[in-house]
Amino acid sequence: MHIQQYEIQGMTCSACARAIERAVKKLPGVQEGVVNFASEKLLVQFDESKVSPEAIMTAVQKAGYTASLPSASEDTHQAAKDREQASLRRRLIGAALCTLPLLYLAMGPMVGLPVPAIFNIEKNPLPAALIQLLLVVPVLFAGRRFYIDGFRAIVHGGPNMDSLIALGTSAALLYSLYETIRLFQGAHHGNHGLYYETAATIITLILLGKTLENRSKGRASEAIKKLMRLRPKTALIIREGREFEVPVEFINPGDRVLVKPGTTIPVDGMVVEGSSSVDESMLTGESLPVEKGTGSPVYGGTLNNQGILVIEATKVGSESLLSQIIHLVETAQGSRAPIARLADQVSGVFVPIVVAIAFLSALAWYLAGQDIFFSLTVLVAVLTIACPCALGLATPTAIMVGSGRAAELGILFKSGEALERAHTINLVALDKTGTITEGKPRLTDLWTAPQEKGLFDTTVPESNGRPAQGPLQTSSSEGFLTGEVPGFTESWLLRLAASLEKASEHPLASAIVQAAQEQKLELLPVQDVQAYPGKGIEGTVEHDAAPHTLFVGNRVFLEERGVHQNEAFAAGMSKAETLYQEGKTVLHVALDGQYLGLLAVADTLRPTSKGAIEHLKAAGITTVLISGDHQHTAEAIAAQVGIERVFAEVLPQDKAAIVQQLKEEGFRVAMVGDGINDAPALASADVGIAIGAGTDIAMESADIVLVHSDPRDILTALQISRRVMRTIKQNLFWAFAYNVLGIPIAAGLLHVFGGPLLNPMLAAAAMSFSSVSVVLNALRLRYYRG
Repeated sequence: MHIQQYEIQGMTCSACARAIERAVKKLPGVQEGVVNFASEKLLVQFDESKVSPEAIMTAVQKAGYTASLPSASEDTHQAAKDREQASLRRRLIGAALCTLPLLYLAMGPMVGLPVPAIFNIEKNPLPAALIQLLLVVPVLFAGRRFYIDGFRAIVHGGPNMDSLIALGTSAALLYSLYETIRLFQGAHHGNHGLYYETAATIITLILLGKTLENRSKGRASEAIKKLMRLRPKTALIIREGREFEVPVEFINPGDRVLVKPGTTIPVDGMVVEGSSSVDESMLTGESLPVEKGTGSPVYGGTLNNQGILVIEATKVGSESLLSQIIHLVETAQGSRAPIARLADQVSGVFVPIVVAIAFLSALAWYLAGQDIFFSLTVLVAVLTIACPCALGLATPTAIMVGSGRAAELGILFKSGEALERAHTINLVALDKTGTITEGKPRLTDLWTAPQEKGLFDTTVPESNGRPAQGPLQTSSSEGFLTGEVPGFTESWLLRLAASLEKASEHPLASAIVQAAQEQKLELLPVQDVQAYPGKGIEGTVEHDAAPHTLFVGNRVFLEERGVHQNEAFAAGMSKAETLYQEGKTVLHVALDGQYLGLLAVADTLRPTSKGAIEHLKAAGITTVLISGDHQHTAEAIAAQVGIERVFAEVLPQDKAAIVQQLKEEGFRVAMVGDGINDAPALASADVGIAIGAGTDIAMESADIVLVHSDPRDILTALQISRRVMRTIKQNLFWAFAYNVLGIPIAAGLLHVFGGPLLNPMLAAAAMSFSSVSVVLNALRLRYYRG
């Protein structure tokens, strides 16, 4: 299945969006088509073998709208938006310049305002009527789009907001023309049946509303614009020793790019020459610059502060980190939250029902004895006030602004559904490594069990003619990297473990290999390496021209491999218990079934972890720790941050079962992990939250990505979700309430009880205000501070 986004022109309300969705979904091969009225985007999932992107655009065109592929650049897209806003503003000014004098001439005599005799509708009806007709024509021209789009939508069977405006004002205009013709024929009461000023005022007020709404909707997508502005348009590449300035789109993986001080890094890459400090605050939120040298990764959109860098491009275009962030935000803003379905269903049938109510109300009043003027006023008022714009804007604007603001804070919601689900969370399950801790463990302890003589040469490997040195804690006062005491030394233990762990990408393995490199130990060749997730790793190591089977892992793993459970094994397990109590992870080492000793690795807590847990608790959210580590290790870490419930020694594939157990206990669960080993648990949780930037930013299994790798952002994400949902409910309430109350009043309900009849001009003003108020309410989310 292929996913394609389109830019849509010509929509005026959510009924338009529904019409486009119906047209697209009728095509063979289209699995899903979702229109976001607020962002004017169409997202289609389809089978390329059955339908083409061009066929989808044609279907949209046949429905009465225009679809195009996304603009090549944000500048192009923004220029189109600016032209649209300028056009609306010009049409509004032109309409207002004609409507104000028209309104004065039509209403002035009724309220005693001075009006020249020739323009006075009471004294000279025919000349006054002709002047009003001349003044209304430019207004109709300014609002011509309402008539073109409105009647075209009726022809295509999907009436929309424009249809309501076109029908209502056309009824007023046609009746006014009829009365003007009667004045030509000598009638003298036609001056009371002119609705030119009503039609002109309705169009002008709706143009005002559309102008304000368009401007507000532009502000709703401000977050995306800010992200896009971070991308430079050109870059300096080095080819054959020469510098060339090329558009960023022309850079390929492997190209060498020159980044001068004070310029933005154009693509993701690796530093191959030079050193500098880079401002990565747009990604990490850290205000302090990061030092970069040869071999350091850099990301497009970040700012090079000082030195000159030469980087080798690794990810360009849509594969870059910044592009992935933008894509996630756009996807979230373009998606539909489940709460929006009710509004969509209502707006889909709303316009035809309103048209029926308008004509039936007018007919009922006429049959009840009212004159044609009264009935026409009711017809126009109902058609004007009932526009479902506010209903269509209620949800998407809140999602756009909320997800955009979240992105500015380093929180990426991958869909509107995730944004909605997050507000119900009352339990947060956290992985330990890389979530509560930094995810960069270091080797802290080495312990060797007494061995039989001759098992290994006790000569310590030397580097540059001297014994290797290091800061490790040891379990004995003698024998560490000295070779003076007979037996198996800690250096050999570390050398063996690192030789095997070098084939693993696990963080604990990296800590062991790093420690060996710091000790400058020469690693042994290893073959037939096999990793067992959650347990350990085994392989064949060559020494003295003989193969030896080497195991590194937890106690269960060694027992499964048949390691001799002798005195050395028992002593190692006893030592391990002490280290577990200190919150350290222990890895046991065995060779050819003989227990050799252990290594202890500790991971430091993130500085914000304890505060994050405290804030979650204060917000009434339960926290649990799910870890593959030993029970004592996991409990020690949990105690440090204040988590009371711990699930330890859990294999990666079993974490999902723990999440399911918590859900069965009645909790709404958010799982927080690194998105790799925790993928099943992230997918099975009500909301999966991936913590970590870099290459993990596009993890498919998570619903939310925390770019800054800060546990405090967990609560911020949940709070943003709650704010967005509260805003959506407020918007939907006012949109529904507005129509539920407005339509009966426009139909003359108050007049039944002796009250006034709603003037169509007031109905137009109220309709425009309702749409703008919904957008402005959503825009309050831009100022959320966390």
